[in-house]
Amino acid sequence: MSSPRYRAILFDLDGTLTDPYLGITRTFIHALRQLGVHPPDEATLRTWIGPPLQDSFRAYLGDEALARQGVAAYRARYGTIGMYENRVYSGIPELLSELRTAGKRLVLATSKLHSVAQAILDHFQLAPYFDATYGASLDASLSAKADIIAAALDQLAPGERQACVMVGDTAYDVAGARAHGLPCIAVSYGYGTAESLAAAGPDAIARSVADLRELLLGGTNGTGF
Repeated sequence: MSSPRYRAILFDLDGTLTDPYLGITRTFIHALRQLGVHPPDEATLRTWIGPPLQDSFRAYLGDEALARQGVAAYRARYGTIGMYENRVYSGIPELLSELRTAGKRLVLATSKLHSVAQAILDHFQLAPYFDATYGASLDASLSAKADIIAAALDQLAPGERQACVMVGDTAYDVAGARAHGLPCIAVSYGYGTAESLAAAGPDAIARSVADLRELLLGGTNGTGF
């Protein structure tokens, strides 16, 4: 496909830069048990990695007030324990370093709570690679992926906005990018299903971090895809 040389790259966090499986699933189970609710099976829990917390709790519990309680119980554990039950995908630090060396502007755009996302970047020593971090607000006024992407785009220069790409692992990332006319690279090593990613129609799919590097840097000459 023919595309401009990207000057700015918006990255999702969970399932794109880090594998949060243990921390997120354990914390969902903890939160539901705090509410006296039996947790779902593992396959269902996997689908909750990526979407806004409120959406997942609301869909499962069927009650807005109960969903808010679930979010509160989740955040109480995740912010102290769960976020460290996590690992950086192999090759990600090296990729981010190469992108910075190539002069790319890197911005985190995640549905995770902003303060937690920043703490994860700090903990795994990824923060120095990023120019800015955008995530969900504590009061849920900012939680939809499209709105988070909008906030990230607002701080880019016009030339950067016109040469910007979103990288994420779910259909939410693709839809959020499309809402602003952005191209999107989906990574299939994360938590979006093959069917949902195919239906969302990203501009390209990276099956590994090596694939993602090739798409963003075009080998060694930095031309991109």
